[in-house]
Amino acid sequence: MSVAEAAEPAIIVSQVWTNAAAPGSDTVLFMTIKNAGASDALLRSRCTAAQFSEQQTVDHGEGFPSSRSVKSIPIAANDITRLGADGDHVMLLQTKQALVMGETFPCSITFREAGTQTIDVTVGRPQ
Repeated sequence: MSVAEAAEPAIIVSQVWTNAAAPGSDTVLFMTIKNAGASDALLRSRCTAAQFSEQQTVDHGEGFPSSRSVKSIPIAANDITRLGADGDHVMLLQTKQALVMGETFPCSITFREAGTQTIDVTVGRPQ
């Protein structure tokens, strides 16, 4: 392994944010995942601001789009994956506190191959 490979992780998570929300609410966790390596999968997430979190996908069948729980979210090799409300995403369930614009809180996210990373979530869309 070269020094460059050791310094740069295969998966970089950025632009992580969520909407402002009242205590007890459910809200989507948005993020951009840049994968410079082989295919991977987002397996789980834990955030201090929510009782639970869940990987979900949105089905676009007949009528309104519908979210459903999934075991993992695929992360394509050598690509950028954007998680958001209209496709694959992480849902924060039963927020423990008010999520106030401009504040941040930590989450840990675990990938099948890349392991666990701690990320900071900003309340409010990044500029």
